[in-house]
Order: sequence, then structure tokens, then C-alpha cells
Amino acid sequence: MLDLPPLKKGVDGSEAGGGGISPRRATVRRGATFAATRAMLLLSMLWLAASAHAATVAEVASPDGALKVELDLNGEGRLAYRVARKGEPLIGDSRLGFILRNGRQFLRSLALDSQSTRRFDETWEQPWGERRFVRNHYNELRARFVESDRDRRRFDVVVRVFDDGIGFRYEFPKQAALDEMQIEEELTEFAIAKPATAWWIPAFEWNREEYLYNRTPLAEVGVAQTPITLRTDDGVHVSIHEAALVDYAGMNLAKGDGGRLRAMLTPGSPAKVVRRTPFSTPWRTIQIADRAGGLVESSLILNLNEPNKLGDVSWFKPSKYVGVWWSLHLDQESWATGPKHGATTANTRRYIDFAAKYGFRGVLVEGWNTGWDGDWFANGWQFDFAKPTADYDLEGLAAYAKSKGVHLVGHHETACAVSHYERQMDAAFAQFARLGIDSVKTGYVCDAGQIERQDRADGPVAREWHESQFMSNHHLRVLEAAAKHRIAINAHEPIKDTGLRRTYPNWISREGARGQEFNAWGNPPNPPEHEPILIFTRMLAGPMDFTPGVLSLQGRGQPLQSTLARQLALYVTLYSPIQMAADLPENYAKHMDAFQFIRDVPVDWQDTRALNGEIGDYATIVRKDRNGEAWYLGSVTDETARTLEVPLSFLDANRTYVAQIYRDGDGADYKTNRFAFARETREVKRTDTLTLWLGAGGGQAIRFVPKRSSRD
Repeated sequence: MLDLPPLKKGVDGSEAGGGGISPRRATVRRGATFAATRAMLLLSMLWLAASAHAATVAEVASPDGALKVELDLNGEGRLAYRVARKGEPLIGDSRLGFILRNGRQFLRSLALDSQSTRRFDETWEQPWGERRFVRNHYNELRARFVESDRDRRRFDVVVRVFDDGIGFRYEFPKQAALDEMQIEEELTEFAIAKPATAWWIPAFEWNREEYLYNRTPLAEVGVAQTPITLRTDDGVHVSIHEAALVDYAGMNLAKGDGGRLRAMLTPGSPAKVVRRTPFSTPWRTIQIADRAGGLVESSLILNLNEPNKLGDVSWFKPSKYVGVWWSLHLDQESWATGPKHGATTANTRRYIDFAAKYGFRGVLVEGWNTGWDGDWFANGWQFDFAKPTADYDLEGLAAYAKSKGVHLVGHHETACAVSHYERQMDAAFAQFARLGIDSVKTGYVCDAGQIERQDRADGPVAREWHESQFMSNHHLRVLEAAAKHRIAINAHEPIKDTGLRRTYPNWISREGARGQEFNAWGNPPNPPEHEPILIFTRMLAGPMDFTPGVLSLQGRGQPLQSTLARQLALYVTLYSPIQMAADLPENYAKHMDAFQFIRDVPVDWQDTRALNGEIGDYATIVRKDRNGEAWYLGSVTDETARTLEVPLSFLDANRTYVAQIYRDGDGADYKTNRFAFARETREVKRTDTLTLWLGAGGGQAIRFVPKRSSRD
């Protein structure tokens, strides 16, 4: 009899590291919260026992030959894959298959029916992004497997191997024996072959993705969201995620035995996924690099998505914005109407004037429409997405903004009444388009698992998870409706990013992590290690609307765990094609020297490189302006002050640059001397090396301008 370990009770990731202990260093044991995990563990042990006589039936290597993927079948016809890197095992035998609610599981009695390979190499251009041109270079294996007994159901495993990782997915052709599939669980595994450290946040917790990251041995991961980032003991960096999440449930990862991680799909009804053949699953992705920065430079997830379906999207303008937001989180103003209402005509005109004066394209206003009064968190059905409050002149403000060369940024908070929103969104987008509002921040504030779905106007209300198959489809419905009106979407409390911005370039950014607002009221606020973790975890999925630039360094009765220069560096280290100058206008007036960098820094890039970094410790990113010749550098550290040597070999040859440096001043420290700050200039060339000193919780931002066009 197999001796199964007892299930462990999960703990709230937001409390990890409480009482002054860093969650990165805390050993957090988080057991699976579903009884199915125990059964899956038993299946895995049986699988291991049966896999001893597995035979390789298909294989494919990366273009440079460093990565090799093999598909195996054992004596029972059970299918698995493995990955070797430079001849060494990286991922051991990891099973593939499905458990169905409406049929036998896809698990055994499989045989290879056919296989083919192809090479692919292209370079494509992003309409906006971290880099303008992206090389998409891989070798592909397509292997068809068929059941050798009874119904002879079949599916393909498609594997694409890049120099920086792999993607694989299942493709189900149309077949009489498999019309509708109700997928109860996907049996995909990732058996990391060597001991590793993991950076991860919990899945199926109430606060969605908004948790501090745990740093634990891989063997102590509980049920984790993706991306999850690993560093093996011999220094290989691995990020596991997914690409092209369309009409499918989001994938989480449950701890198995040893270094094994198992797919755990987000729940839905009547099953986690219901699809009719033919269809494809999302790609399961494994990014691989020698150094942490190699993960940042990878375009693997984007490359596994389909090309742009929307055509010309030049109507979207990457830009920076200000607005009525931070004051709400400071509780100086309110979303609800009354004496503290932030979304008033007079207040919005003030922000429009500020944006026009300092060169910001957008002004976001939250709380402008009816429905915010009362307990909106519990009743999003009261929102009207076209009707402004009595003290907010939407038409007049849109015209006033236009006269100043500014655009209002729309806001649609659903409070998770998703079906209610869908019934109004087309008319709401049409109204915004008429008023020149070309981007909208959407919101889905509610506890996880509390999305409200109503398929008929008079029907019952069902509950869904934020990353369910239903929500996967909902977000695409929003994107398509918005695109008809040339509107871009920035989703908060979203489904995870899986690179669909390539296919739908109007999906410009999203939240999906613990952002700046936690520095206003979070307990605890974001620690200095948070952003150096985000760079190598959440940010690998895609852009994040983190809302940097709080130069007051002050939340609601608590200080930010940041120096002044660090807030500037975040504009470079945390990518988004829209960036907010999140602080109050009056606070920028107190720090005009630092504010200059926020005014200058672009948000659309020709090239991006990660010069150095270690997960949770520090990172230095440089990016080249897509519309100019300047380069920008951002560098951040954790709670440890450090000195970094940065070669400037990314600069163009035979040119002299003026480095406009915004750095931590002498003695800068996020606890004791947050505002120590210095601004200076010096001439540099690509043959030079800069020495960056970062104070504890600090950072540095630099603008490199060719000398002929530098500021006086």
C-alpha cells in the first residue's frame, strides 16, 4: 500500500513574512486545498512505477541544439515528455493527458500514429512593445497519438522548441468519438530534474493575484499561480507559464512529489473546460536561461500567440497619464458622491490643466458614473456605464480636455457583475468613442470565485473564478467590442496575461499583481524586494499597470518602502505602454527636479535589455526610445544597499551621450533617509562603465541623450 503524506492546510500568502520576516526568505508550506490533489498524487506514484520501461517515440531540438525534447510511451501506453539542456536533464519524465467528466480519461493505451517536424524563422514588428522587432525562431514537432483500444480517440501534441525555451499544447481534431470534451483536469506535469528555489504566489486565495511572493525550495511550493520562476541549484533559471489562453481555464500548478509540479485548472461548471472538437489548448510554456535577465529578454510567450487580428491599431497611442486615483486610496477623496467625491467637474479640470502643462496625454477619473454610492463591492448591478453623476460634466470635460490636447481615460468598474457589464459595454464604448476617450481601465473588484454570471436576463446568477473559462471568453468579448470603437483596454483584477496582446493589440496593460495601492494602505506595504521579484516573475507574462511615481513617498499613515530615485527607476524596470504619474499634482510641485525624469521617459521602446539582476535582489534594465535616439536605464535593489558596475556597451558606437543621472543621494535609505536624492550629468560613450550606488530600498534612473540633442 502506498503511504500518502497528509494534506497540509494552506496559509494566506498576504500574511507570509508577517512580523518583520521577509516573505522571500520565509519557508512557507502551502498544501493543496482540493481533495483531488490527493488522488492525483496516487495516480502520479502509479505512473512512476509504470514508466520504468518507457521508450522514446519522437524528439525535437532547439535551433541551436542546446535544448532537446523527447516524447515517451511506456508499456501501458502512457505518454510523457522530458527536456534536456546541453545534454543534462532539466525536466524529467512528465506525464501528459486528461481526466474527462463525460468520458474515459486520456491516460493510457496510447500509440504513436504519425509525426512530422518543421523549422520556422521570421521577424515580426510589434505595433508597440518592449522591442519593435521580434524574432520568432523555433523547430516544431507534431506527434499524433491514438488510443489502441475501443474508440481510437486521437489528439496531437505540438512542441515548439526555441533557443530560450519550449512551448507545447494539445490539439484535438474533429472526430466522431470525441465531439464534446468536458475536461475535469489536465494531467500535464513539469518534473524539474534538479533541486531548485521557487518564487511564487498562491492560487485560489481570496485576493486573486495580489500577494507578496514566497521564496521557498521547490519541494515546498503549494498550489501556485503562473508564472512561477525557478532557479536550479546549478544556476539555470526557469519560468513556467502559459500562452494564448483562449476559451479555456487558467492553469495553476500543484506541488507533487520531489520537484514535480502538476497542472490544476481553474474550476468551472459543469467542468473546468467544456469544448467541442476541433480545438487547441493554450500553450504550456517553459522559458529557460542561464541568467535571470535572459528570462526578461525572452519573447517566447508573445511568439506562441497568433498574429494581430485587429489590423491597423495606430489609433492607440502609448502614453503617460495622471488622474483621480491616488487620492482615493489615501482616503482624501471618495469614489462615492458627497463632500469627498473626487470625480467632480472642478477637480477633473484641475488634473486636465496639470496634464496639459506637463505633457501628459491622459487623465483617469474613477468614480465618475452612477452606482458607487452604498456597498458597490457587493452590488455591481447598480453601475450605469454611460450615466455620469450629477457633479460630473462628462461631455463638457471631454471637450475641455480636447481643447487642451488631453484625452480622458475611461473607467468601468464592474464589481464582478460581469453579465450586467456585457449588456451595457457596447453602448458605453460608443459613447466614449464619440467623446474622444480611446482607452478604458476596467475593474473586477470582488473576492476570488465571486464573479457573477447570468446567462439570461431573467436567469439565476452563478459564480465564477477570475481565471475560469467563462472569464477567458469574457475578456475577449470586451476586447472585440472595444476594438470596434477603436478603444484600448487596461484590465485590473484581470485574468492573467498570456501574450494575447499580440493577437489583440488593444489589450494594452493590466494589473494582476500587488501594485502601488498597497503602499497606501497595505499591511504590510510592498517591501523593497517586491519589484525586483516582479521583474522576474509577473512581468515575464506582459505589461503591468503598476502606477509608479509617488514622489511624496507617503501612503495612508505609512511611508513607502522606497527612496525617491527608486520611484523614477520603476518607469523603466516595470514595463507598460501606458504609465501613470500616480502622485497628487501638489506633490510633484515639491520635487520638480525628480519630476523631470517622469516627464521625459517614454513608454514605447525600440529595444530592451536586462544588464544584470538576481530574483528578489536587484535588477538593471535599459530601453531605447522607439521614437528617438535616447536610451533609458532603471536600476532597483531590495533592502540591501549595493554597488553595481554597468558597462555601457548598449550605446551606439562613435557617439557621445550626456547621461542625465537621477540617483540616490549620500546616505539614502528607505527607512531612515528616503528623500536623499541627487541629479547630475556627465558625458559617456559605449566603452565606459558606470558605477551605480543604490541605497537600501533604492534605485537609479538615467537618461542617455546623444550630445547633439541633450538638454541645456
